[in-house]
Amino acid sequence: MHASLIQIAVNPDESINSRRERAASLVVAQRGADLVVLPELWPVGAFDYTAFEDEAEPLRGPTHDVMAKAAAEAGVWLHAGSFVERADDGTLYNTSLVFSPEGERVAAYRKIHRFGFDKGEAVMMGAGEELVTVALPETTLGLATCYDLRFPEQFRGLVDQGADTLVVSAGWPERRRAHWTLLAQARAVENQAYVLAVGSSGTNGGVEQAGHSIVVDPWGEVLAEAGAAEEVLTVEFDPARTATTREQFPALKDRRLGLAPPR
Repeated sequence: MHASLIQIAVNPDESINSRRERAASLVVAQRGADLVVLPELWPVGAFDYTAFEDEAEPLRGPTHDVMAKAAAEAGVWLHAGSFVERADDGTLYNTSLVFSPEGERVAAYRKIHRFGFDKGEAVMMGAGEELVTVALPETTLGLATCYDLRFPEQFRGLVDQGADTLVVSAGWPERRRAHWTLLAQARAVENQAYVLAVGSSGTNGGVEQAGHSIVVDPWGEVLAEAGAAEEVLTVEFDPARTATTREQFPALKDRRLGLAPPR
């Protein structure tokens, strides 16, 4: 598979409408890729909490429609990162969208673990309750968002639902970049799965973003890593290696706690 991770810059000097159109152009430019992934909350910025309420959208709003069109134009599977969703009851969610190469929305994932402790996302947004996987022709994606990366039980659950490629869309801060790399590799090793983790660059809400999007194979080896600035990280990987790794080193079969061994 050919994957493109778009590490888009999220800065306050660019309007949200302009960034939507720019992100769409970047997606369309990946024509020929199998999978394209965008970061967390790239329309507003993961740490620009003051914009969440005003810029919240319905599930099928401007971000949804622009990304659906871009996926169809590029002919790619598109994990469109996340945006601030306003549900019918008024609750805000950090919601990721996945589109098919025909531009059809095939999945929506509401972030389960909200960051901020007693402020920001943790108090402004509702928590998702469902694990979400997406079956592509070559692999099954397991979806997670940023702070979710710190909770290994979520990834175990995704693997138990058949995921063999774990996709993490994030707005990770530079000051904890070492954790980002460490946790991405840990989730890959313990689940014997690929991890595709894409973050944003730039500064929003006064917080410098880490960038350094990363692709890790089922043995924990880093296949590709971005720098700090905006860029498109491209990588070729073989989804069949997940099954091969699990056969060669069948650690998951020795689980004694939690859910059933993965399929």
